[in-house]
Amino acid sequence: MSTPNSSASPTSDREIVISRVLDAPRALVWQAWTDPQHVVKWWGPRGFSDTTKKHDFRVGGVWEHVMRGPDGVDYPNKATFKEIVPQERITFLLGGGRTDRPGVSFTATWTFETVEGGKTRLTGRMVFPTAAMRDYVAKEFGAVEGGKQTLERLSEHLPTMQMREFVLVREFAAPRQLVWDAWTKPEHLQRWFGPKGFSLTVGAFDFKPGGTFLYGMKSPDGHAMWGKWIFREIVPPEKLVVIASFSDAQGDVTRHPLSASWPLETLSTTTLAEKDGQTTLTLRWVAINATDEERQTFDAAHDSMTQGWGGTIEQLTAYLAKIQS
Repeated sequence: MSTPNSSASPTSDREIVISRVLDAPRALVWQAWTDPQHVVKWWGPRGFSDTTKKHDFRVGGVWEHVMRGPDGVDYPNKATFKEIVPQERITFLLGGGRTDRPGVSFTATWTFETVEGGKTRLTGRMVFPTAAMRDYVAKEFGAVEGGKQTLERLSEHLPTMQMREFVLVREFAAPRQLVWDAWTKPEHLQRWFGPKGFSLTVGAFDFKPGGTFLYGMKSPDGHAMWGKWIFREIVPPEKLVVIASFSDAQGDVTRHPLSASWPLETLSTTTLAEKDGQTTLTLRWVAINATDEERQTFDAAHDSMTQGWGGTIEQLTAYLAKIQS
């Protein structure tokens, strides 16, 4: 990702450029960008939601949507498509902004390029009428960092289109805040997290986006293994997104101790919803940055993952009951 000054474009003094190489074929990235059922799942910075009011994907057509920030502020947007070259380029004129601030407008061009290994380089170039408006958007809306987070969310959504997600849904007789605390605080995790009979050691716990939870687990027969989470998104007490890996005691990523073809990284999204004092936990788990073989291994392991998580969730259920009594 770059700011305008790093570009050789004649409009470099009034543009913002963001770019990312995505581990997916161009046709799939195009689908994720152009199908509103997919766009709504990744468009916008972390913590934002997006509601589409109209999506007419054709030259002259309009895409109207409202982005809502984690602070509850709405950002209405209206894009008019000016050019569409399938799987190559999309250009639109956009107007929008916060409901309580002056509006902004710019022309955006998104390009889709196949690169080595069948991956796709997606680049967005936003050209503003003036350098002052570009600077206003960059400062007031954090456009560069927001664009980076948006493409990161897209990179996380694409694997869900390439393979079957592992989904686990469980209900707990406990308020959401308590379940959230049990899931996110090391003093609680040490009491229940992991397979039955295993003990947990916390090596590091830095609870912020980009921070790490490093932990060791010891089996009843004394066998030890390590793992880590890298926190991607934290929305208390509703949503937690992490990259999970096996590791060594220093936090360096390692292979699964029992499977050479298990993905080096997996993406875990946990959401919590409360109703009448009951909390529903939904865990979605998918391989990320994985080879075809690793995706196949992950897909084939769903039954064993259900069994493994079943024992862990039983321990969480018992622990929640204990701390509420």
